[in-house]
Amino acid sequence: MTILIDQPELDRQEEKVSSETNGLVLDAGFQVPKDGFIAPETNSFGNSFRDYEAESERQKSVEEFYRINHINQTYDFVKKMREAYGKLDRVEMSIWECCELLNDVIDDSDPDLDEPQIEHLLQTAEAIRKDYPNEDWLHLTALIHDLGKVLLHPSFGELPQWAVVGDTFPVGCAFDEVNVHHKYFKENPDYYNHKYNTKNGIYSEGCGLNNVMMSWGHDDYMYLVAKENKTTLPPAALFTIRYHSFYPLHKHGAYKHLMNEEDADNMKWLHIFNKYDLYSKSKVRIDVGKVKPYYLSLIEKYFPAKLRW
Repeated sequence: MTILIDQPELDRQEEKVSSETNGLVLDAGFQVPKDGFIAPETNSFGNSFRDYEAESERQKSVEEFYRINHINQTYDFVKKMREAYGKLDRVEMSIWECCELLNDVIDDSDPDLDEPQIEHLLQTAEAIRKDYPNEDWLHLTALIHDLGKVLLHPSFGELPQWAVVGDTFPVGCAFDEVNVHHKYFKENPDYYNHKYNTKNGIYSEGCGLNNVMMSWGHDDYMYLVAKENKTTLPPAALFTIRYHSFYPLHKHGAYKHLMNEEDADNMKWLHIFNKYDLYSKSKVRIDVGKVKPYYLSLIEKYFPAKLRW
């Protein structure tokens, strides 16, 4: 049985401050904790978050990552990868076993952190858990949202970083200029394909993101794993997993013409999640042994013991 959740109203123009709580109150009474997580001003390197122009020891490698990513993420490539990995015939393992595989994974596209991914997963989940103690589905979503990065692991074919991580974007239509390092799309063959290089491309306005092919990576892969293994997480959780790296949309507002009403509803939860996903990255360590029993209980609630990957 799928768990249904109430939708928060998160349109910025509709936010208001309650005189009684002095906290953020959204429509339908959904309240953002006033003393909850506060986003830091700088990342673990001392720079602004998602500053792709700042001089740092990781900046050159991050830009090179996006150059290769933008050249190779074509519609045909994405279609091929979805067909290959959508079979989920690589291995059977539990959610927590997958978490442990990420101990050796570092995301080369991330200018904000160079810690193993398991650290980021627990930082995000624990920050959300503190502010939203009753939304256990959101805690688990935070824990598993990046598990698709196991595609970098040798047992999954050890895909190159450009085919697993980084900001995602639609393929099959024009590459919006808000995409990070947009200039490198000019070396992508789809950039000159008249079938794909218009605003709508092969899609129609309001068709819904579920009908849009996204660049291939860990987001879409983990969405496929959760969906095909019959998770009982709510639709907002699957949406968050699938589009949490779609920064051109949820940060810059690009590609909104492809969304439908259901997408708009789910975006409200994604905006809540994103603050924790982005700004909880730090050098602070989480006591894995202390929090593990709680997350194992959530995994048991929402997933089968073993999943096909």
